[in-house]
Amino acid sequence: MHDHAGHGHEHGHGHDHRRTRDRRRLLLTVVLTASYMLAEVVGGWLSGSLALLADAGHMLSDVAALTLSLFAIWIAQQRPRDPQRTWGYYRLEVLAALVNGAALLAISGAIIAAAVDRLQAPRPILGPVVTGVALGGLVVNLIALALLNRGRTESVNIRGAWLHVLTDTLGSVGAATAGALVWAFGWLWVDPAVSIVIGLLIIYSAWHLLRDVVSVLMEHAPAHIDIAEVRAALAGTPGVRDVHDLHVWVITSGLEALSCHVVADEGRPPGELLRALCDVLHERFGIDHVTIQIEPEGFVERLPV
Repeated sequence: MHDHAGHGHEHGHGHDHRRTRDRRRLLLTVVLTASYMLAEVVGGWLSGSLALLADAGHMLSDVAALTLSLFAIWIAQQRPRDPQRTWGYYRLEVLAALVNGAALLAISGAIIAAAVDRLQAPRPILGPVVTGVALGGLVVNLIALALLNRGRTESVNIRGAWLHVLTDTLGSVGAATAGALVWAFGWLWVDPAVSIVIGLLIIYSAWHLLRDVVSVLMEHAPAHIDIAEVRAALAGTPGVRDVHDLHVWVITSGLEALSCHVVADEGRPPGELLRALCDVLHERFGIDHVTIQIEPEGFVERLPV
């Protein structure tokens, strides 16, 4: 039996550069969000608007969530692997996204409960103040969205932060709309009604984020990789008779790993075959962290029953 493991080392540097960019984006977003959160708290208290206070509360959760995301990126970079933690702290980014998703669900529940109570007993609000403060929050959130937009496709952690800011943006739109309608028509019910819509939008965002996080933690194959196609590509490599025990999973966003057993022809040198298989996986699927066990025909591995 020949055991060969091919491991991509270049991904480490790329991930460090990506995390450094992510950390800068998150830091700027935290500063922006924290600064305007105080304005929304004061504006919501002065105006009596639940929608504005809900948006401010969500901004507070954003600051906490973004800080958590920053911490996860920092510790993943600073704390090296050790004999017990062979993957280092990459999964902390995924856990940060899990906490963010859970926080979004809790916040949405509180917003909806308060809004239902307010619908039963509407209270007057200062429409002009609500509209002005909410529009300022909208500008801040749009800037934060632009900062995080590029990184959201590369990291589930950044995507969680981006979703927080997106729901905040929708909250600002809703609060501004509520303030304008109360100001123009005196419709007090619009303020809590908009708050309920904001809460439902937050639940929708959180559900999709949590689904992706659970998929990573359960070590499901990444959605963008077709396992049947990977198996066919490996099996179609000259010198390969069969492929079995194929596993593909995600360590953290953008870092996929693969392991498999390959039954090889005797005619092709194992080292040459291993290089060909690694090249196929890199060029066709972008998978660089690879462990392949090459087996002679007729080899049966002893597995515990």
